[in-house]
Amino acid sequence: MEHEHTIPEQRKEGELAAPDPAADPAPAIAPRRRRGRTTLLIAGAAVLGVVAGTITGYAVQYHRAPTPLQPLAQQNVAVQPPVAPNDATTRRSVNANRWDKAEEDLAKKLLEAPGGAKDGYSGYQSLDMFAADYYESPDRGFDSIAKNVRRIATAGWQQGENDFIEIRLLQFQDQHAAQKYQEGQSAYQEEEKRAGNDGFALPGVPDGYGRGWLYKPKTKAGYLPLRQARAIFRRGDIVMDVELTNNRGDVSQGEITDLAKRQMERL
Repeated sequence: MEHEHTIPEQRKEGELAAPDPAADPAPAIAPRRRRGRTTLLIAGAAVLGVVAGTITGYAVQYHRAPTPLQPLAQQNVAVQPPVAPNDATTRRSVNANRWDKAEEDLAKKLLEAPGGAKDGYSGYQSLDMFAADYYESPDRGFDSIAKNVRRIATAGWQQGENDFIEIRLLQFQDQHAAQKYQEGQSAYQEEEKRAGNDGFALPGVPDGYGRGWLYKPKTKAGYLPLRQARAIFRRGDIVMDVELTNNRGDVSQGEITDLAKRQMERL
């Protein structure tokens, strides 16, 4: 009879023994996970999705008709149509929509001589001729106005037997230059060799924009007294100089005021 503790058969070489369920199992070691790969794949897919969506949006928009803009508040603005250049083309016809009122023919803004007037003239005067006629020192006068004056238009006539009217329109580079000239000429009128007084206000001309003067009679042996009145005033960049001379009778404040008013309305 075999003994109860029979030695089991020897296992074949290399054969593993079955695990014993009753034995305490050894703790399992979990495999190490590789981090970052999934996140990278998701981010790459998102970028590709954005790029694909953008390209698709451009492709769709490219084939669509453009969306019209909202109409302007003034849809029917009256503008002068462009003019084809020819022999009669002027700067004004080319630049019709950018032309300022001050660019109009200055000579046409001069007061016209009344009916029956004699020796009437009207037109532009060069700066050197103006300086020669107007200044005691023409050279200095020309240097003064050449820097600031753009153009000068003059008109004159004889009314009746003894009244002589002369009007000058001086257009300056800007309003500041016109103001400086007008104020300077007005200050000169207080000198004794000119009006010798501070003058009087002109109706419709704001204070500081011009005045009128009655000159003292100029006398010379063998001649009748020469009487003068003058008005100097400005509007914008244009200075108006109106002068009335009588070589036999008299001049009044009303006469020079009327001439100044009419010239201002004309401008």
